[in-house]
Amino acid sequence: MSGRAACIAGVDEAGRGALAGPVVAAAVVLHPRRHIDGLADSKQLEAGARQRLATLIHTRALCWAVAWADSEEIDQLNILQATFLAMRRALLGLPLLPTHVQVDGDRLPRLADLRCSAEAIVRGDASIACISAASILAKVARDALMEELDARYPGFDFAAHKGYGTPAHLERLARHGPSPLHRWSFAPVRLAGGRPARHPDFP
Repeated sequence: MSGRAACIAGVDEAGRGALAGPVVAAAVVLHPRRHIDGLADSKQLEAGARQRLATLIHTRALCWAVAWADSEEIDQLNILQATFLAMRRALLGLPLLPTHVQVDGDRLPRLADLRCSAEAIVRGDASIACISAASILAKVARDALMEELDARYPGFDFAAHKGYGTPAHLERLARHGPSPLHRWSFAPVRLAGGRPARHPDFP
């Protein structure tokens, strides 16, 4: 890392707990002189505020990238490893290589090959600006994607619940059975599809 100016990327995900759709990750490097007011954990923001902040991040950040792992990859790898895969893809999508990475949570994806230091920060999405920005971009991107996919799978109302296990989603899942977007490694999906709740590959 010698000779490189300090460049910190914040990383966070959206959709890890959903029953359907991808897990989406974002990586953001904030510009040191373009301040963005109001950055916070995306889950604590109204949809309109998230969209407004996402627009500001897109235009004021030094750089950013969004990536995902789809439901098939989630089922193949497990949700934790698929989340880490999405995070790596987001970091690799940045036009410049960060010298340090800050990740929301208590565990880190494999980053040794990127030749940068990294730290996991519990509740970093509420306390670290670049992680908050990543949280917002990941959430806005995933919500938009689920709204697009709603038209392809109209029986599930993905635009409303974004794939999370709400009572309305569970009712439609029981009525229609799993769609190609659903995660078979998640117990409610397996039960709706007539399979044992316990996934054979994951504890």
